[in-house]
Parts: sequence; structure tokens; C-alpha cells
Amino acid sequence: MSESVTFRDFAGALMNSDSEAASGVLTTLLGIDAGAAARATQHFQEQMAASPAFMMKAMGMRTVVEAKDEAQLVSLLSECFGLPDAAVGPAAKHLLARYA
Repeated sequence: MSESVTFRDFAGALMNSDSEAASGVLTTLLGIDAGAAARATQHFQEQMAASPAFMMKAMGMRTVVEAKDEAQLVSLLSECFGLPDAAVGPAAKHLLARYA
């Protein structure tokens, strides 16, 4: 997976019904293993199907990353991707480092 992937690539893969590619993007973006990325992708898809407002919340991640607000990013990653407590902090740090 290219190191230059973005959440736009994740969304594009989901729109193309390619969960495997979407998971691969998360592996790179969040620094999580393939199994965790697959679970996170599934969680995201379930949340997106359950609530029309969910996508707006997910889109807010860009602003949070640009503001380097780690606490808010941890919250969004947990809500949007269902990452467990042990993984969400390191994932937030990994993502912020990518955009430093």
C-alpha cells in the first residue's frame, strides 16, 4: 500500500465496495495490523449505514488532524472505527505523525 494514501482513498474503496482495499488504507494511515483494520472498516461501514449524520462526523477528522488535537482525534477514531482503548492512542499518534 502506498504511503501517500489518504482517507479519501479509504472512502473511495468503500464506495467501490472494496473492503479489503479500505482496510489496507487504514493499515497505512493508522499503523494498525490487517485484522484490526478489517474490524475498523466493518465498524465504519456499520456506523455509516446506521446514521446519515455519521459521515459528517467522520469528515470532521480532517479538521481535527489539521488542528493536531490528539484528544479529539482519539475520540473520533474510537467512534468512527471502533478501535479499542489500547490501539486508539497509538493510532492517533501515528496519524498525526503522518501529517506533521
